[in-house]
Amino acid sequence: MDWDKLRVFHAVAEAGSFTHAGETLNLSQSAVSRQIGALEEDLNIPLFHRHARGLILTEQGELLFQTVREIATRLNMAEAKISESRERPAGPLIVTTTVAFGSVWLTSRIKEFLETYPDIDVSMVLADTELDLSMRQADVAIRMMPPRQPDLIQRRLMTLRFHVFAAPEYLKAHGMPRKPEDLDNHRIVVYGEDSVPPFSNLNWLLEAGARPDKPRRATLRVNSVYGIYRAVQAGVGLGALPDYMSLQSRNLVAVLPEIKGPTVETYFVYPEELRHSKRIAVFRDFLVRKIDSDGL
Repeated sequence: MDWDKLRVFHAVAEAGSFTHAGETLNLSQSAVSRQIGALEEDLNIPLFHRHARGLILTEQGELLFQTVREIATRLNMAEAKISESRERPAGPLIVTTTVAFGSVWLTSRIKEFLETYPDIDVSMVLADTELDLSMRQADVAIRMMPPRQPDLIQRRLMTLRFHVFAAPEYLKAHGMPRKPEDLDNHRIVVYGEDSVPPFSNLNWLLEAGARPDKPRRATLRVNSVYGIYRAVQAGVGLGALPDYMSLQSRNLVAVLPEIKGPTVETYFVYPEELRHSKRIAVFRDFLVRKIDSDGL
């Protein structure tokens, strides 16, 4: 089979349409369609079901896609290893972590890394769902729980500690709570009930000091720790946030500091086959150094 045709097939299968695949490959829609038609003719089987809403792989197409994706992954790894044979670490580095940690902590510190290693092309994928590192959806991950896959290397980075925070304008309007029971009279922002948080027991603030016969009501529910952070900054109410967020914001005030929320262990994770990658080693060392300097 012609690799050029397989490369086009891989792009179409991932994009779900000839048009989007053409944009990725810098080819016209008709050129992409001709390549897929020629591949189907070579194999004498249809690879896609064509629908008005897009393309869906046939059973045979799905089998071919899995094989081509594995080949593409190995080729990308070989390219990365070759590029790292030079004196300086170089090549692509895809980093994934949660929306909150990536948006608030990592993006504000990544400038130093980019300036130190200009030959490393960093891409950040922020999501509260885990990407599959073994399938090279990302090269490294900063996760809020230890990895479950046995072929991943992990290193503990730090312990996240949660405390209660509020904006100064909120406290000016509603007063400073002096004891946990006072939270009954305050507006509280928590994680959404129907959402799957990146770690457990995020809504402990509804229970701290609350009477069993008088459940505490949330003013706002948000399906993102970053969303809670922004709502608290805007003065919507009190919120439980990891301490690293207070380092980034001048308008967050600690409330009831004696109340401590859950602790969450954070891990640096990457695939076994990238154990000797210079890009990953220097990025790991950069993270460790910045965490130490922050006192986290």
